[in-house]
Amino acid sequence: MRSDVEYSPVGEGLGMREFWLYVWLRRAAVIAAHVIGLGLTLTISLLSRPGTSLFSWHPLFMSVAYCLCMTEGILLLSAEGSPFCFKSRKGKVRLHWFCQALVLMAAATGLGFMVASKNVSELPHLVTWHSLLGISTLATTGLQSACGVCMIFPKLLHLSSSAPRLKLYHATCGLVVYLLGTVTMMSAMFSDWFQATVKGLTWWAFLLLPLFPALVVMNQITNAYLPRKKITR
Repeated sequence: MRSDVEYSPVGEGLGMREFWLYVWLRRAAVIAAHVIGLGLTLTISLLSRPGTSLFSWHPLFMSVAYCLCMTEGILLLSAEGSPFCFKSRKGKVRLHWFCQALVLMAAATGLGFMVASKNVSELPHLVTWHSLLGISTLATTGLQSACGVCMIFPKLLHLSSSAPRLKLYHATCGLVVYLLGTVTMMSAMFSDWFQATVKGLTWWAFLLLPLFPALVVMNQITNAYLPRKKITR
């Protein structure tokens, strides 16, 4: 007969050997996401050759914002493979807000250089899919940051939602922002500048690599905040 309904934690029902294999695979995935985020940032920074033009600063600051700072800001909250695993939860949260503040500053700077470059070259704004996705990503990033401020000062802002519900909203919106940023970054691979710089199999590697950190972030957020699978006995 069916009895009380319980929630099963991730990995429940696995044997000891399978459980530890699962744990280490998750840790390896998080570490790989850290490496890919940093590697993409460094590679794009080298390819853009900062200082050669106004536009050259745009890929640099945008990669720092979304490949590095946003990825690290989310992954440092993970229990598996985070370089800040020795920090307290409060310390992790503070580092998270610091990283998100860097995202805003770097993204705003990158946008400024792009606008300046377009104005100097007398080129129209917002005429490509990449530019439209980019401005949407920046707008949602700003809204998400406002959501974060609401979480810090819920009583001051007289918010009626409970803390767990606010955390769920914040995490869900954060996932949307990160996935939108990933799509925007992938669309940049189709730009004339990038296709003239990177060709062949290397181009395909650049196109597909951002998907891995996105999958790790999605898995982390869904496991942490979405209702766990129900089981019956």
